[in-house]
Amino acid sequence: MVERNPAQSASVFTTDEHPATVLLVDDQAMIGNMVRQSLAQQPNLHFFHCTDPHEAVGFAERVKPTVILQDLRLPGVSGLTLLRKYRANPRTRDVPVIILSIEEQPSVKSEAFALGADDYMVKPPNPIELLARIRHHSLAYLGQIQRDQAYQALHESQKQLLVATAELQRQNGVDALTGLNNRRYLDEYLTVEWKRAVREQTPLSVLMIDVDAFKRYNDAYGHPAGDEALRKVAAAIRDGFDRPADVAARYGGEEFMVVLPNTPQRGADYVADKIARDVENLRIEHTASTAAGCLTVSVGIASMVPSRDSRLTTLIRMADAALYEAKRMGRNRAVAYVKEDAPTGVHEASPKFRHP
Repeated sequence: MVERNPAQSASVFTTDEHPATVLLVDDQAMIGNMVRQSLAQQPNLHFFHCTDPHEAVGFAERVKPTVILQDLRLPGVSGLTLLRKYRANPRTRDVPVIILSIEEQPSVKSEAFALGADDYMVKPPNPIELLARIRHHSLAYLGQIQRDQAYQALHESQKQLLVATAELQRQNGVDALTGLNNRRYLDEYLTVEWKRAVREQTPLSVLMIDVDAFKRYNDAYGHPAGDEALRKVAAAIRDGFDRPADVAARYGGEEFMVVLPNTPQRGADYVADKIARDVENLRIEHTASTAAGCLTVSVGIASMVPSRDSRLTTLIRMADAALYEAKRMGRNRAVAYVKEDAPTGVHEASPKFRHP
């Protein structure tokens, strides 16, 4: 997220010594993912997402944001109450706060501005407008700091922050090697989307992805080459979909998972097949593989409209069983788990599989 293009030097947020730091306080994982994607290509920018409003002030004290994006509707605490806490805390008192809310009433906006909000945007925000406002408020805030006697102390603390970025990213849900979401973020996101699917009775699909014969790849080409290969596979997985709600994560080792909310079996089949083909088309040489002469993946697909009695672990087991079947059939393919109703008196029907 902090890759720098010299040609963009006229439009960068700040100087190299003072990158812009955006803190989003919002309990909705979908909004967090959308904002993350909107800012992903911006130079000199760090993004953090706090989903627990009770930890927001402490989180802000640690990451020292140059702008806070703040939701009004938060579980257990009013967004306006949180705004008061920012303004009462010496360390966050002057940080610009942009309110993101579905509320459009003038009275709500007026109260937010009266309590110290610097800006107000209706959710979901337009990415271009959001970027412009973040740039404006971050530059204004850093300009104020540079005119303050505390500038040198902040400069040193931000240097220390950069050293700690890797750990903060881990805590914030990012896998350091691939740049995808990590297992912790995945578990939280899956739980949220499962509950949503149960409540709204919409289909939830997951893809379990495994890099074929990856141990042999590491043995043949070395671990540095293996790490680079995983980064390329992760990029191909990330490019396999474009909806903000769709999430890819590193599940562990050479395994990945894709979560596709509100997606039926047919849509999941399409994404799985595209990812498998895109990875194969990378043409990463793998002469030790029995599946092909290049690096490939096997994909297990599972989809269901969960009832109140069903369990998230069932969906994961379905995807894992489909992945196992894909490997058994020769790897380098996507296989879907077809769940059928069990006959009367039988606890569970035998699983069936099919190619997308």
